Order: sequence, then C-alpha cells, then structure tokens
Amino acid sequence: MLAQNSTVPAIELLHVNRRFLTPDGRSLTALRDFSMTVAPGEFAAVVGPTGCGKSTTLNLITGLNKPSGGEVHVMGQPVDGIDPRIGFVFQSDALFPWKSVLNNVMAGPLFRKVSKDSATEQAMDWIKRVGLNGFENHYPHQLSGGMRKRVALAQTFINKPEILLMDEPFSALDVQTRILMQDELLKLWSQDKASVVFVTHDLDEAIALADRVFVLTSGPATVKSVYEIDLPRPRLTAEIRYDQRFIELSRMIWNDLRDEVMISHGKERAA
Repeated sequence: MLAQNSTVPAIELLHVNRRFLTPDGRSLTALRDFSMTVAPGEFAAVVGPTGCGKSTTLNLITGLNKPSGGEVHVMGQPVDGIDPRIGFVFQSDALFPWKSVLNNVMAGPLFRKVSKDSATEQAMDWIKRVGLNGFENHYPHQLSGGMRKRVALAQTFINKPEILLMDEPFSALDVQTRILMQDELLKLWSQDKASVVFVTHDLDEAIALADRVFVLTSGPATVKSVYEIDLPRPRLTAEIRYDQRFIELSRMIWNDLRDEVMISHGKERAA
C-alpha cells in the first residue's frame, strides 16, 4: 500500500468535464470544471443534490467512464481502464445469489489466483471480522439486509483495496442497521486505511464518517466547497451526532448544501 505520508494524492480529478449523449441525441453535461483531491488514507464523503453527478465521479475514478476533458489520476498515474487496487461497494448488493457467504467472500482471492486453501482461510477470517461467524454456509436470500451488507464489506476488504469507492452503500437499510454498518465500516477502514470516496445523500452520515466533506453544486456538478471534519477518532457514529461540534458542522454544511438542493428542485419544476 502507498505510504500514508506520501505527497502523491491517491485520487486526483483536475478540471474534469463529463458529457453524455441523451437518447434523443442532445448533449448533457454531468460534470464541469470538476477538481477534487483525496490523500492516501483519507476518508472523503461527497454530498450534493440528486442527479448532480456524484456517481459519475466514482465511475471516472474506476475507469468505467472517461472524462470528456481534464484529467483523472490514481496514485499519480492517469486512469487507463479498470484498476485492481480499487474496491467498489454499491447501493445494491453485488453478491452472487447462487454462492454461499464463504464462496462469495473468497471469490476475489480466487480470481486473483490465490490457492483455494489460502482463499478459504482468508475468507473465514473476514467473515469473523464482520460478525458473521456461523453463517458461512448461508446463501444471500437467507440473510437480512444488514447481514448481506456485511458480506459485501468482507467481499471488498479481503482484496485489500488501496482505494475504496462507496456509492450510497447503506441507503436501503433501516436507521438502526445503518448506524451499526457505519461503525463496522469505520472499524474495518481503520485497520488498513484505504483512501475512501463515500457518496451519500445523508449529510449526518457524511459528517460522522469522513475526514472531509465535499459539497457539489446542482448539475452540471462542480465542487462548491470542502469542509474539514475536525471530530476526534475513533468515532462511534451514534454518539458523535450529539457532539456540539458535529451539530455546528451539520448546520454549516446544510446551509451550503440547501442552496444547491433548491436550485436543483427549481430545474426539475421547470423541466
């Protein structure tokens, strides 16, 4: 893994533009002059109005999309195709429904040509780490939503990603389970300190988890402002929400974000 004190950013988007062609042939700009830097080991959260280009940003980092202009770098190098150092956790579960928990978690190491014995040992260790010991032979349909998300985290972290991209991974969970999963994520992240970009619509979630919060404008998106989250670590997300500094940050960032949400709603009504 890249040294945590390296001066080379883990992720860097420089004056990026991203345009799409709509089904009726019109050009739609999702990102405009978008610049963002994430340091090695940093946990960055991204918030913005619905449809402003947050997921597009993640797709540019993974190499699934290419910028229409500007540059995207990972570990100091231009993005060119899918990077195996990047892990991705989606909003919906990306589990193989026909595989057991154990076989889901060990799929990554097996794909990387790790021996079956070693992959099994690693997978069992990660299953224990996420609190699913005893469920290794269950199938996804036999698990709750929170348990499936734990499998997804184990499935991702077992590959030791240097960069972790998360697209609203906990949005479908109930409030209590979401808080438990946020704490689970922080615990796992603190062990290896991958660089994280976490997209969410939940401002409190962003503040509870991140080192910095990036606020995006309504589409076409650019970075409007960046907030340092100077709350102590380690954090328990259920408790940190009552910290006076957390409340101050929430009020400050929401005042900034609310303006963009209102602009976005105005565009939707005018459409």
